Amino acid sequence: MAEEKNVQNAQTKAPAKKKKKKAKGSGRIGRWFREMKSELKKVVWPTRKQVVNNSLVAIVVIVVFAVVVWGFDQIASQAVRALISLGG
Repeated sequence: MAEEKNVQNAQTKAPAKKKKKKAKGSGRIGRWFREMKSELKKVVWPTRKQVVNNSLVAIVVIVVFAVVVWGFDQIASQAVRALISLGG
């Protein structure tokens, strides 16, 4: 009798609904954008004054470095010319 109830219960149960599967990459892309948006909210953006100051420091360092490299180049070219004039 217990077996008959199990058979009847199994027959009367409705089949489980299957979930629709999303396209493989669509969920990942949406999640990536949501995570990116939340991370960008955490960023502490610099003030205009900080940006200007940092930019000026970078430009000064670049100019100084360029002058130093130019100086070494001038010294090296004078040394090469001196060696060539000794030999020729």
